[in-house]
Amino acid sequence: LRFDEKVRVVVFKSEVKGVFCAGADLKERAKMDDAEVGHFVKRLRNLMDEIAALPVPTIAAIDGYALGGGLELALACDLRVAASSAKMGLIETTRGLLPGAGGTQRLPRCVGIGLAKELIFTGRQIDGQEAFSMGLVNHAVPQNGEGDAAYQRAVALAKEILPQAPFAVKMGKLAINRGMEVDIASGMAIEGMCYAQNIPTRDRQEGMAAFKEKRPPRFIGK
Repeated sequence: LRFDEKVRVVVFKSEVKGVFCAGADLKERAKMDDAEVGHFVKRLRNLMDEIAALPVPTIAAIDGYALGGGLELALACDLRVAASSAKMGLIETTRGLLPGAGGTQRLPRCVGIGLAKELIFTGRQIDGQEAFSMGLVNHAVPQNGEGDAAYQRAVALAKEILPQAPFAVKMGKLAINRGMEVDIASGMAIEGMCYAQNIPTRDRQEGMAAFKEKRPPRFIGK
């Protein structure tokens, strides 16, 4: 996906009704020795980092349970859409663990330190509406009879992104992600570098021409 220039948005959904991702298989984990557990969690953290580093926007469609590593997967995405009835939480402390695939870092960056600490310390599960109220998800929607309301909303959101200039969207994502890790002055420099890469693109010229000619732009991602 990273190297496929035709890909403009990636939506993560589950084929299992009522479950987005229930997290690690603790029965499997119990059979591992300490070294194996450490290696497993490191690989899992690397996977989440790879998802977060995808150059195009990513959307998690949470139509059911997103627990532990399942919520960490959703947090690795840029945007999250949840059914109001979905249940999510970093429940690791209820099993003698702590989040190990990015949850301790991505959750506070998403909802703030206080709320993140409360959710991680208590292992509490919240529904989609609660998640929306605290900014954990971008949209919460009533579940439908097919059980894919979040996916349908995620696709609609993806369709809002699709018409926009692909390279500009990629640079916007890069500027936001890198800028959030540094002070604002450094972030401004990062934005400037990303903007500079966008200036010579054909899509920028097309955007200007389309505005002048009062027509929809036809972006090609170049």
